[in-house]
Amino acid sequence: MQSRIIATGSHLPQKTVTNSDLVKTVETSNEWIIERTGIEQRHIAAEGELTSDLAAAAAKKAIANSGLKAEEIEMIIVATTTPDLTFPATATTVQAKIGAKAAFAFDIQAVCSGFVFAITTADNFIKSGQVKNALVIGADKLSSIVDWQDRNTCVLFGDGAGAVILQATEEENRGVIASSLYSDGTLNEILKTSGGPSSNQKSGFIEMAGKEVFKHAVDKMVKSVIATLAKAGLTTKDIDLLVPHQANLRILNAVATRLELPEEKVIVTVQKHANTSAASIPLALDHANSQKKIKDGDVVVLEALGGGLTWGSVVLKW
Repeated sequence: MQSRIIATGSHLPQKTVTNSDLVKTVETSNEWIIERTGIEQRHIAAEGELTSDLAAAAAKKAIANSGLKAEEIEMIIVATTTPDLTFPATATTVQAKIGAKAAFAFDIQAVCSGFVFAITTADNFIKSGQVKNALVIGADKLSSIVDWQDRNTCVLFGDGAGAVILQATEEENRGVIASSLYSDGTLNEILKTSGGPSSNQKSGFIEMAGKEVFKHAVDKMVKSVIATLAKAGLTTKDIDLLVPHQANLRILNAVATRLELPEEKVIVTVQKHANTSAASIPLALDHANSQKKIKDGDVVVLEALGGGLTWGSVVLKW
């Protein structure tokens, strides 16, 4: 049994904040932001708009595109760093909002790698025969944990959600072919928040050692992609499309260069979405799918690195 993505969906908050808007509140410039990150704008959730709202909106679109009914979904995983509440899991709130009464639901927290971890988890549930239809969502409202006076971090992040429907299939060499997940907790100080329920009862703000994160991101994501391709019996020459975590254009370009991938084989949405953490890959994937940039039978690679550090890759055949 294999698991195949049969539909995608995404949702972005209506409000956009451009680099020119940020110049009014912090000491920076449009040129400085674009040169270092490639980001031109980001979407920011409205007051009272929750992570579960973003996730549910993306989920409804994915379900509609799949032709399934919400009642046919058996499992919901929400990858998020910004849950509505400490508990219950945001996935259970999404379940209620979309009417997926037959599904069990839980969250995964692996920060920017969350969607890769969630896809891998759902794939294993399907391959074990426990589930036929799984809803996998990456959703984050990073605006709620950004210090908007810190110019080094506030320019990087945005809000959004993306979702996919994974469905069991008996077609050989189809769907998710291989995946690899990694973590190194000795590096958690270079990308973290300044708070948490058990440490100071606060959600805290994002703190990042940018140069260190850049170095580890490029090296670890490249090695992860190569290792996962090897598991699938493939090489970088077999990649039809790379859908990377949209953190920073310089990171995306460096990874593509080391993998010897031309520009047309790499999906880039960071300029319009900024870094949306767990939402970035499914947002980019839905963009590629809706723009018909993915063809039937294409080898698609998903890859990410996030706080933890956590990182990993998924190789699938569309």
